[in-house]
Amino acid sequence: MKTCRNLGHHERMIRIAMGLVFLALSGFAILPEWGDLLLMIVGLIALLTGIIGYCPAWHAVGINTCKVDHHHSASNPKEGHQEHSNPSIHQS
Repeated sequence: MKTCRNLGHHERMIRIAMGLVFLALSGFAILPEWGDLLLMIVGLIALLTGIIGYCPAWHAVGINTCKVDHHHSASNPKEGHQEHSNPSIHQS
């Protein structure tokens, strides 16, 4: 099963840290009830997307902060360029 990630390492660590901070702040009840609830929801979303490494919003917009593994794509001909099997196509 191929995992589909679109969050890089640094962004994941930031999301996890921010999620934990937001969840902790929501527990202190420093905002009105709706504010604490909103802070808790945002914290949970940040924490979960950071742990999983995938953000549906980033996917919808087309943002991908993962580093591209060039070595992997070169070793797999289906992902890299494909070689033609017909010798008449190649020119010398």
